[in-house]
Amino acid sequence: MNEQLAALGLPAHTGADESAELRRAAMDIVLACIETGKAEPPRPVVKGAVRFLLDRLAELAPGRSVEVRVPPYAAVQCIDGPHHTRGTPPNVVEMDAAAWIALATGRLAWADAVADGRVRASGARADLSDHLPLPLEPLDGLPAGGDASETG
Repeated sequence: MNEQLAALGLPAHTGADESAELRRAAMDIVLACIETGKAEPPRPVVKGAVRFLLDRLAELAPGRSVEVRVPPYAAVQCIDGPHHTRGTPPNVVEMDAAAWIALATGRLAWADAVADGRVRASGARADLSDHLPLPLEPLDGLPAGGDASETG
């Protein structure tokens, strides 16, 4: 990870090697790659970023009525309401990592992502627009992500 940070001209990760902190650092690397266009982040870094953002969604919208999938990286259940116990859940949202990162950080609007097929959503509760973009706090001066005005 520190090699990726150095390639982007960013300071080395000096925090603890705990999963949540490493995932947050991975997200910051991915955002820096997007912003600078200097490098393509490696798969493990993208996985960490996806996981961080999915965990943040589940933290901010707790529940088990919607399953959000970003294959092959991760999936979470979130949003309060009726939940499933077996089989395919009735409310599923699925997208690739690039779409998820863009939605979660406010770089892509929910309606645009659904309209252009970057998001597949099924079920009455599968609209995440009320939960996106996710509020993110900056870490060590690295970019914190966009806001709702940076959609596109």
